[in-house]
Amino acid sequence: MAVIDALPGMERDLRFFPSETKRPKKLTPGHIAQFNEKGYVFPFDLYSADEADANRRYFDGLLKMTLDAGLDSYAMSGWHTHCGGIYDLVMEDRILDYVEDILGPNIICTMTHYFSKMPGDTKSVYWHQDASFWALTPSKVVTVWLAIDDVDVENGAMKLFPGTHLLGRIPFEWVTDEEEGVLEQHVHNPERYGQPVSVELKAGQISLHTDMLLHGSQPNPSRRRRCGLTLRYFPPDVRGSEPEKQDAIIARGVDPDNYWQHIERPEGDTIPPSKLEALKEG
Repeated sequence: MAVIDALPGMERDLRFFPSETKRPKKLTPGHIAQFNEKGYVFPFDLYSADEADANRRYFDGLLKMTLDAGLDSYAMSGWHTHCGGIYDLVMEDRILDYVEDILGPNIICTMTHYFSKMPGDTKSVYWHQDASFWALTPSKVVTVWLAIDDVDVENGAMKLFPGTHLLGRIPFEWVTDEEEGVLEQHVHNPERYGQPVSVELKAGQISLHTDMLLHGSQPNPSRRRRCGLTLRYFPPDVRGSEPEKQDAIIARGVDPDNYWQHIERPEGDTIPPSKLEALKEG
């Protein structure tokens, strides 16, 4: 299986950049060592039970708005530019404290995505490396996976393959029409990379993993929903597809080069017009 360039025409540095933090504030040196060696760390308690309930109620409202518009439960990708509540989660200091321990004091965010598997959902998030999808270089993105619902093996918990972030870009194939995939890429035969670790979390807990780590999740045959919000962060020396400047949330600190242009908090919660336009065209 040949390596396929998901973003032709853009030169990217796709390799793992280990955290060099010596004195983390929330994580321990052992956590930093595990992140560097295995590519992930979890679980961390973040929100109280009442706060987790509030996060869930907020998502329930977004989900109703989404389904009423004719979109599916995976459509809420990049909505932080139009939804004040998602923007607030991006800017949550308790989340950023953990991210800073890996990336340093200057933190940028351009990507968010609710992955909501409804009860009985037959779709898989096939095995993939996040860095293959986005036009960013070098590959220094850290994903925070915030559990909106309780997540376990029974309802389709995310699975990670430890150490695969050190292998460089892993060859993949495009998902076929016969496959039920949430995303478009699929690394086949992942068992050659060892046994996966299931990311089981209680609502309000988080995990962190690097963008070069092979991971995915399987269908949700249970009667319980499984929802998590991914928040993607990186340091300001990362560049996007635009040569001079690009929009982003400067979540903490500054961009000394002024490449990333800060997005202000949106008022209210609305569906991005591009999503509705694409729905009409489809």
